Amino acid sequence: QVQLVESGGGLVQAGGSLRLSCAASGRTFGSSIMGWFRQAPGKERGIVAAIGRGGGRLYYTDSVKGRFTISRDNAKNTLYLQMNSLKPNDTAIYYCAARGSRYDSGRDYIRPDEYDYWGQGTPVSVSS
Repeated sequence: QVQLVESGGGLVQAGGSLRLSCAASGRTFGSSIMGWFRQAPGKERGIVAAIGRGGGRLYYTDSVKGRFTISRDNAKNTLYLQMNSLKPNDTAIYYCAARGSRYDSGRDYIRPDEYDYWGQGTPVSVSS
């Protein structure tokens, strides 16, 4: 089991930055593939970024490439998302997610149903 708690969301002007954190409890964080997802009002939840167990195998959705950076500190059981050059269409609830002890084929895991544990979400609002 992994329990996840996000923090760091807020209101920011376009062009600004935020750093999201996701604190994980449980002994399996270091062995879990992790992801950040977001859900805007009226839209489906979608992948933002994902990271492999050791901090490699990075994936970014096209719209955030070059602006967002996903990272993890396994010693602190914490996942991060550094968001720079924020745009109004980045406005959403941001969720961190952990993929449980499932078979890993080495591909990118980018669908919500490929993750087993979720945080409660933290809101990000970007004004123009």
